[in-house]
Amino acid sequence: MLTAVLLALGLAMDAVAVSVCAALCAPQAPWPRRLRMPLAFGIFQAVMPCGGWLGGEALAEAVADWDHWVAWALLTAIGGKMLWEARRAHAECPPGDPFAWRRVLPLAVATSVDALAAGLTIAVLEVPPLFAIALVGAVTALCCAVAMALASSIGNAGAQAAAACGGLVLLAIGFKILFEHL
Repeated sequence: MLTAVLLALGLAMDAVAVSVCAALCAPQAPWPRRLRMPLAFGIFQAVMPCGGWLGGEALAEAVADWDHWVAWALLTAIGGKMLWEARRAHAECPPGDPFAWRRVLPLAVATSVDALAAGLTIAVLEVPPLFAIALVGAVTALCCAVAMALASSIGNAGAQAAAACGGLVLLAIGFKILFEHL
């Protein structure tokens, strides 16, 4: 259960970083409009791992002997990518409304692609897959909403730290899965 919660938190951190930046770019946006971002991010973060999990289930027998290596490689790659991206400074605010659907939906897809790959690892966790998938979506939505509320105190540096922490958590989960199966 703890691993599923940590996976959800780790995957949420990219979306949290984007949410903080959007909130900093439009601090006067009304909350009903701001809530588009956590809602869309939560839904996409739940749907994408579902696709990965279903793909993994289809290949389960073929990769059963080395599934822990696949989980480790995927989580290491995703965690490493998050750490690498956290090193970069975030760009200036683009003009326009960051909470417009035409901006929110592509961002939701972009921040959830990692969750698609991580979905392949869900079968390795010892929790019901649909629970883990729902947990990823709910944790993402909640973390994004809270981060947006605290954006002025978190700032861009906090968003980068969140992304780095998420990467470290995913790396730790990958190594935990690998060591448990060796």
